[in-house]
Amino acid sequence: MRMTYKYRLFPTSAQRTKLEKMLELCRWVYNDTLAARKNTYEQTGKSISLYDTNKLLTEWKAAKPILKEVHSQVLQNVQERVDLAYQAFFRRVKTGEEPGFPRFKGRGLYDSFTFKQSGFKLDGDKLSLSKIGSVAIKWHRPICATIKTLTIQRDAVGNFYACFACECESQPLEPLPNVVGIDLGLTTFAYFSDGNQIERRRWMKKDASDIARLQRQKERLAQGSSERKKVIKALCHAYDRVANRRRDFAHQASRKLVNQYQIIAFEKLDIQAMQSSDLKTITRGIADVAWGQFVQFTAYKAANAGRTVVHVDPRGTTQLCSGCNAIVPKTLHVRIHDCPHCGLKLHRDHNAALNILARGLAGLKADPVGLVEAHAL
Repeated sequence: MRMTYKYRLFPTSAQRTKLEKMLELCRWVYNDTLAARKNTYEQTGKSISLYDTNKLLTEWKAAKPILKEVHSQVLQNVQERVDLAYQAFFRRVKTGEEPGFPRFKGRGLYDSFTFKQSGFKLDGDKLSLSKIGSVAIKWHRPICATIKTLTIQRDAVGNFYACFACECESQPLEPLPNVVGIDLGLTTFAYFSDGNQIERRRWMKKDASDIARLQRQKERLAQGSSERKKVIKALCHAYDRVANRRRDFAHQASRKLVNQYQIIAFEKLDIQAMQSSDLKTITRGIADVAWGQFVQFTAYKAANAGRTVVHVDPRGTTQLCSGCNAIVPKTLHVRIHDCPHCGLKLHRDHNAALNILARGLAGLKADPVGLVEAHAL
């Protein structure tokens, strides 16, 4: 399976300048490749291929020698990204979705470049990059896999990261008899069918006052001023702290889940539709808890560990009694499931989790291969 290992880079001032310059040159190639494809189609009614744009790259290097300061495979990958953007555009047109024609990249909006096969080397406690030199890197964990590509990425704050795409062999854990259904929510982050819970963490709350203060400062400052840029950078730092805490929680919680259970059943939530609610507090809450990230992390860890993750239809899991399958209507403020038919009384989220587990196990029995292949990545 394919995995990505991400490490923080600590370039010197000179190396940072080179990295920023390389990103700008990649942006230039991206925009000119897109312009060439767009203009050719407008003039001739025909599209040009990735191979044709690669030939243009040779001409551009002759006319613009500064492009030679970027590794050749990096520039080829830039043109591959344009080609992929076109493929995605035509696919959306074919399926009747909003097409979204590929856009030109503005200054500072091209944030990564990729070495496909060569141009980089692990050099002790540093990473050697073609045209850049040996860059200090924080090896917080070993790479136990075959490296395929390396992507250098810049975040909103301006930090650089090395992202190694690797081909890994699965590392299955010992099989367990434990199975679980999980109901995700805003009051309790996750309620398990066995009664365990993961309490909700309010990630934005800790930095909310700081973010609000910086937002007010930004609005008072003139656009383009150095003071406004400093405030924007501080604001990015604040949002970055929140995202890092949320991501760390999702990694740790998903790892514990995979280590403890053999089969994990989630409700298949349409998070995007749920965020279209008119209630801003609910929309912000859904974005803050990041259910999708947690489920995604659990799925790929489960695939690597030989566990099974299934997704079930969530409709009616709260109203359905897990004891007798009777429908017990309840509004959102009713937190206890109290069945008048069989006398079952427990927390409404616990009842929903039991129903999710039952549907997940029933689905596996009905389709033991197809369901696993679809949802265990």
